[in-house]
Amino acid sequence: MPSAEFFHIDSLANSLSSLQLKNDMVLGHEGVGIVESLGPDCKFLKKGDRVGWGYETDACLHCLECLKGEEIFCAKRAMYGYASPDQGSFAEGAVWREAFLHPIPEGLSDEDAAPLQCGGATVFTALQGARPTDVIGVMGMGGLGHLAIQFANKMGCRVVCLSGTDSKKEEATRLGARDFLAMKDKTADDLKDAPKLDRLLVTTSAQPDWKLILPLMKTRSSIYPLSVSEGDFAIPYMPLLANGITIQGSLVATRSVHREMLEFAALHQCKPVVEKFPMTEEGIAEAIGKLESGKIHFRAVLIPQKK
Repeated sequence: MPSAEFFHIDSLANSLSSLQLKNDMVLGHEGVGIVESLGPDCKFLKKGDRVGWGYETDACLHCLECLKGEEIFCAKRAMYGYASPDQGSFAEGAVWREAFLHPIPEGLSDEDAAPLQCGGATVFTALQGARPTDVIGVMGMGGLGHLAIQFANKMGCRVVCLSGTDSKKEEATRLGARDFLAMKDKTADDLKDAPKLDRLLVTTSAQPDWKLILPLMKTRSSIYPLSVSEGDFAIPYMPLLANGITIQGSLVATRSVHREMLEFAALHQCKPVVEKFPMTEEGIAEAIGKLESGKIHFRAVLIPQKK
């Protein structure tokens, strides 16, 4: 039974978080904690191990998707918000299946590791198969985007950050973006000399102007919509066909990719930019207030106070 020490609030999914706040459930879809006790069928973890958990906490492990290592698409998967409402990282403890707990490498602190359990896993999944010669576009310099920039940069890719204004250019450059495109009020002519993209990770909840974005894509390139968004996904039809562009749905990581992500992050010191709040009634209220007003800078972490 892992007793969670550090907890994480998703600073991007405002609408989703607001919805969950009104539900009768334990909040917190990713966290890091210490194993306190083990069930009789546990074979690999031991008491005192530091582990993390993410959006998926169980699957059947017998269907074809599970047998192929794609348990994230298991029809019987257990996902946060859809499975047990009593399990979440805003709690003193939780009972998770051993196979879905991920050992935290020594090179990551608890507060750095917690936001990687979902945000990091999500963008790392969308970067699977990327080559060092690829040009990776990251749309949105926020909770997901700032992690995607770091991962893609450490993979050796040329990273292009697409954001609304120049306000985050300096930080994006520091985290590994080689190019920065401020898209507000831009025209197609303004972007004619911009780098062409092999892969675009869309981390904004609002859909972009696809007529402006598609000319930035190389032939046979891929677009990964990653954020929770309301409404339908609409994109110009003929440019998609004519250039062989793929729209690739992507979810959080499988267990194997999740663990590779943690090792990669520890090795290359890919760390989230976090705001820390005490895990007290006042601290949680402050964090949630900043979350709902859109004032969290990238990621927020709740830290329990020592007794």
